[in-house]
Amino acid sequence: MCADRGYELTEDECQISLNDFKAQYMDESGTVQRSKLGFHARPTADMLKKYTPLPRPGNQSTTPDVGTIHVEFSSQPSVGIKDLKSFAQLLSEKNYHTGIFVAQAAPTSSALKIIPSILPTVMEIFKEEDLLVNISKHELVPKHTLLSPEDKKRLLERYRLKETQLPRIRMDDPMARYLGLKRGQVVKIIRKSETAGRYASYRWVI
Repeated sequence: MCADRGYELTEDECQISLNDFKAQYMDESGTVQRSKLGFHARPTADMLKKYTPLPRPGNQSTTPDVGTIHVEFSSQPSVGIKDLKSFAQLLSEKNYHTGIFVAQAAPTSSALKIIPSILPTVMEIFKEEDLLVNISKHELVPKHTLLSPEDKKRLLERYRLKETQLPRIRMDDPMARYLGLKRGQVVKIIRKSETAGRYASYRWVI
């Protein structure tokens, strides 16, 4: 998932064999040591480009709205406020831009309510069962590609549209969550067609 978003990860990290996984992350009893699964990665140059806003009149300096991501797998059977606050503190101390917290079960409702209060740190939460299958590889899921601000501008100018006139995709859509899409971005969706071979459509993230 992180590689598909555009973070720097090696082929060996993404395509680890089952035997190597067992040797590195499982104990003698066959239990996965989730504390060893955590990792962090930096965005690629292409990802930085897609997250760099266009300069505005009077303000030519722009900073990419993306940075190092840290992924942590919780070994706790349940997730509460204390767990998320501890994770948020780690992200802040290490100056990580984004954090993904992978839990065995969904956090409590009270724990979820604290997430908006820990901004500007970006925190995403996934359940392990949601990541067992790579949904982007499913035959019924078309390819989604995030447009850079420049590509988005050219698209709107070409069709003489405002972004609000584009079809929409919610931030909680499974593929939007998979790619970590943010409000206001535009994603290109390529579908197969029996007559045209392939065709592209665009969605504005809300």
